[in-house]
Amino acid sequence: MKTSLTNLISLFYPRKCPACAKIISNYEEILCLSCRLDLPITDYTEIKGNKVEKSFYGRIPIEAATSLLYFNKRGIVQKLIHQLKYRKQQQIGLFLGNCLGDKMIVSKRFDTLNCIICVPLHPKKLKKRGYNQVRTFGESLSKKLNIPLIENQLIRTSKSNTQTFKNRFDRLKNMEEIFKISDRDFLKNKHILLIDDVITTGATLEACCLQLMETENIKISIATMVITQ
Repeated sequence: MKTSLTNLISLFYPRKCPACAKIISNYEEILCLSCRLDLPITDYTEIKGNKVEKSFYGRIPIEAATSLLYFNKRGIVQKLIHQLKYRKQQQIGLFLGNCLGDKMIVSKRFDTLNCIICVPLHPKKLKKRGYNQVRTFGESLSKKLNIPLIENQLIRTSKSNTQTFKNRFDRLKNMEEIFKISDRDFLKNKHILLIDDVITTGATLEACCLQLMETENIKISIATMVITQ
């Protein structure tokens, strides 16, 4: 009965692939098979000293870091992130979190994690958009890794100016005093997975880490959906 109802709904409201807009079947998960096979997946999760980790050398101490996908302008990943960020296609975050979670479990490099924290949006931006595009990514990682997603501990206190045309130094300067921790005792002695959607220069993640590192005996790992090339 459920299958018949699903097929009937699909007849009038067909599901479309968020990357190419083609109609997808009930047996395809979020993306059509063609787009899924075309995803530019990195091999960073299992590799110590990968590009994400190297980008933080000499800046902040992290335990491990990874990104799931490479980002190319006008490519499939740009379309997915745009749909997730501006078109409320939050199922994309769930899909990417499931994919990365499976890889993290296999790698064994993230086995000592205690919790997950999202890079937060400013409350005004959150109210305007209606959701943090990273949250569903965090929810699926939380289920896969069997660790809690912690909210309202890392807080964005002010809005930053556009980061688009800034280099790493300017971005980090622009991020000064934007984040704060609400309860350092709660985070004490924890290994935290800090997550975001896209890593470019890493300035936003670095600014978050600098705040988190003021907590006693804290360890930080990083995971993002996408890394720019």
